[in-house]
Amino acid sequence: MTLIILLFALGLVFLAVEVIVPGAILGTAGGILMLVATIIAFSRFGTGGGMLALAIGLALTGLTFFFEFKILPKTKWGRRAFLSSEITGVSSAFGKDARELIGKSAEALTMLSPSGYVRIDGRRYEAFCQTGQAPVGAALEVTGADNFRLIVSQR
Repeated sequence: MTLIILLFALGLVFLAVEVIVPGAILGTAGGILMLVATIIAFSRFGTGGGMLALAIGLALTGLTFFFEFKILPKTKWGRRAFLSSEITGVSSAFGKDARELIGKSAEALTMLSPSGYVRIDGRRYEAFCQTGQAPVGAALEVTGADNFRLIVSQR
């Protein structure tokens, strides 16, 4: 009986810690420990004892999840531990702004061989030189943009 209670308790602790440690490893281990405890209860106490252990295990798991997802996020510690804001940015560096830069003049801040940095209207951008290399200070023109950089060519 002590082994069954110990396995259930350890399984519940693993399920509770799963909220803090990502990866589902501890939650899976906790579930397996509780399943083993239930199997042991079936083998030692028969169908009635096993069903009772199963019911208690499911009830305790439900209470643990209720506490983790409903009560814990409302506590002071839970508000610090859980994410509450959302980042709405996009991974593309330019998007609509890139269209406005096409056709503008640029100055090479670093040697473009073929990638480097350029300055346009006082702002620094990463760029790719279609014509190969461009020395520092070279006058360039923006001809396009791909995902994360401008495409420039020498004038």
